[in-house]
Amino acid sequence: MATRFRNVDTALIHAGELEQHVEGALILPIFQSSTFEYTGQTSYADLRYIRLNNTPNHQVLHEKLACLEGAEAALVTGSGMAAISATLLTVLSAGDHLLAQNTLYGGTYDFLTQDFESLGLSFGLIDATSPETWSAHLTPHTKAIYVESVSNPLMQVADLTAVVAFARQHNLVSVVDNTFLTPLFYRPLEEGFDLVIHSATKYLNGHSDLVAGTVAGSSRWIKQINARLMHLGGSLDPHACFLMHRGLKTLALRVRQQHTSALEIAEFLDQHPEVCRVYYPGLTTNPYHQRAAEIFEGYGGMLSFELDGGEEQAKHTLQRLQLATDAPSLGGVESLATRPVTTSHSGLSPEARRQQGITDGLIRFSVGIEAAEDLIDDLKQAIEG
Repeated sequence: MATRFRNVDTALIHAGELEQHVEGALILPIFQSSTFEYTGQTSYADLRYIRLNNTPNHQVLHEKLACLEGAEAALVTGSGMAAISATLLTVLSAGDHLLAQNTLYGGTYDFLTQDFESLGLSFGLIDATSPETWSAHLTPHTKAIYVESVSNPLMQVADLTAVVAFARQHNLVSVVDNTFLTPLFYRPLEEGFDLVIHSATKYLNGHSDLVAGTVAGSSRWIKQINARLMHLGGSLDPHACFLMHRGLKTLALRVRQQHTSALEIAEFLDQHPEVCRVYYPGLTTNPYHQRAAEIFEGYGGMLSFELDGGEEQAKHTLQRLQLATDAPSLGGVESLATRPVTTSHSGLSPEARRQQGITDGLIRFSVGIEAAEDLIDDLKQAIEG
């Protein structure tokens, strides 16, 4: 188990750091070397090589992430999808079956629907908020259950406590994508999940300048996932490790600001006469608020909303925004607003989007670290203009 600190703010700065500064440098240098001198290693996985995820830049990140998650071990990957695919292809083998939440990130949904069959895998989609329905989807070959702590883009909060209990009852590996909340607001491993995944492209890095992923859990699982990742070639470059290392150190400051602003913005939108629906678990009127309040330490910086004018008003609003940019991705220091039908969920068929409740007029808003009052003013003029 990685060294524990009393406060996550301290762990973000000091966990995993080298005991001695390299040449006195306070910041870990970039070890931009593809290979390292052989020093007597007896196994292939222990050779020092970028693709094996074991340069000094990788190792410091692994230690820091393990500490943040309360995990025995952690691993960084070349993207969030690399973390997801390597994990699922490790916990599942040909002939196995997966239970997956029916409101997933578009890339994950595409992986299940477009690639699983050719790999000899199958899956069933479940309503992650209704545990009483899950048993009906079990098969003799079900081996794992996969959910998101807060779903993209409708901010659905799965019954995560029930997921852990159900997985234990049926001897399933439990996996959760915790990208939207980060370890600051929810630490799934401490609640009983086997594995936790993040798209580090988003909040963990927080500066919109790299693509990366992470997975954390027991040493046994991480060793196996790393072996699969080595074969798939999904390692993270040392320079990207350096950027992520830098970004992690301000995670607490950024995410707390984004959370505070998101709640203010959600409350403003909830009272606006031209807004017909707001999706944010921090609102007391949200159907998932009580569940989120009981298990999370914060509600995150993501929200979605719909306007009375539907798709046309949504397009007009996005065009008029001056501070938030219409762009894919999320979790950076700058605010982003987009229609998921054109970005994160554009790969889904219209029918699949309808089944998930994603309308053509839905706007997803990733709150940055700008002043909340300025973002609210910008949204007001864009909606009413």
